Amino acid sequence: MPPCRAPAPEPTAIGMICQFNKLKPPKFLGGAYPLRYKEWLRKLENLFEIMECPGRFKVALATYQFKGEAEYWLGAVKPRGEDDPITWDRLKELIYTKDYPRDVQTTIEREFLSLKQGNLSVIAYAARFNGLSHFAPHQLATGERKMDHFEQGLQGNIKSMLAGQTFENFQEMYQRVVKIARVLGESEQEKRSC
Repeated sequence: MPPCRAPAPEPTAIGMICQFNKLKPPKFLGGAYPLRYKEWLRKLENLFEIMECPGRFKVALATYQFKGEAEYWLGAVKPRGEDDPITWDRLKELIYTKDYPRDVQTTIEREFLSLKQGNLSVIAYAARFNGLSHFAPHQLATGERKMDHFEQGLQGNIKSMLAGQTFENFQEMYQRVVKIARVLGESEQEKRSC
């Protein structure tokens, strides 16, 4: 019979703070920068997952990273006295609605919907596409919709070379587009050097 193991001790606040700080969490300054907020939140969520952080510690650990404007804002919205404490989901919602009002959401979504490659490289276009796509998730509900929208923004010569091709996923399509752009660039250089 295998030896019995004692259950792991319950994490303590001090233990979680020490573990959290060792991972060098990002600071949050607040302000109306939705892309910065999304990036901060993504990094924090990854750290919480790595730490296997219980939900009851998330608000304290996250707000420990607030600096400047974010600290002042927290002081204004933090429950007082017998009010229920803010949950992690509620904190995310409060920050999101404060720093990303409906009008800003609409503006960024429109920017995403009208995004074109133009003079950008395929890699730069894909980075911009991916960055803005976080603000219009309903527009990309399926992998097929994401690929269609990405293709619509590409330069015409690249789009014409994609015509009739099917892809299993966005990454496969992206790899093909990068290769097409490289081949077109090389062909253009050869023509100029002749």
